[in-house]
Amino acid sequence: MAKLTKKQKGLEGKVEPMKLYAVDEAIGLVKSLATSKFDETVEVAINLGVDPRHADQMVRGVVNLPKGTGKDVRVAVFARGDKAEEAKKAGAEVVGAEDLMEAMQGGDTNYDRVIATPDMMGIVGRLGKVLGPKGLMPNPKLGSVTPNVGQAVKDAKSGQVEFRVEKAGIIHAGIGKASFPDADLKANFDAFVDAIVKAKPTGAKGKYVRKASMSSSMGPGVKLDLTEVAGA
Repeated sequence: MAKLTKKQKGLEGKVEPMKLYAVDEAIGLVKSLATSKFDETVEVAINLGVDPRHADQMVRGVVNLPKGTGKDVRVAVFARGDKAEEAKKAGAEVVGAEDLMEAMQGGDTNYDRVIATPDMMGIVGRLGKVLGPKGLMPNPKLGSVTPNVGQAVKDAKSGQVEFRVEKAGIIHAGIGKASFPDADLKANFDAFVDAIVKAKPTGAKGKYVRKASMSSSMGPGVKLDLTEVAGA
């Protein structure tokens, strides 16, 4: 592990390591610890009682954060004709077909979301090894394979976040920026946790939401008291 800087040690000293913080208190503390020159992202990590190696314990989905993410989301769309025009009008950074596939095969994958109309999946399917590891492969269950590409682009840009549990049973996502009002971060936190709880898989055994913490991009983690988190 990298050595903590003097500044990071000072920030860590402001967090009681054994204390479980109420969400409102944690938000205020995390914001006060976001002292970088850039607007840090506020991130939430949740440990779930699942083993994602089993298909019936996979947790995956999308959530619309009501107050947005504060992030400039880059969207690529696979579409032709009228649907391509619809995607462009909605604000997609790039729209294409075979040309876009070739560009991505050549390494042009600097996007946060890739969306496709259903008829384009024959082309998109060839990009499995390129988009899969980056979590960018369009998926009908996540709303990124759809005939309604215009709406999908708007959703992606207005605060829709995809989530997926990692091997260790952890899910994390950014819920906004440190510059957001406390109430906006709380609204986004509630929406995110609610989506995780609703996505509880059939194979989950025992306690589902085990632990949770919140931090800013460069700040220390703050443990959360789950007794006030619905469904946790």
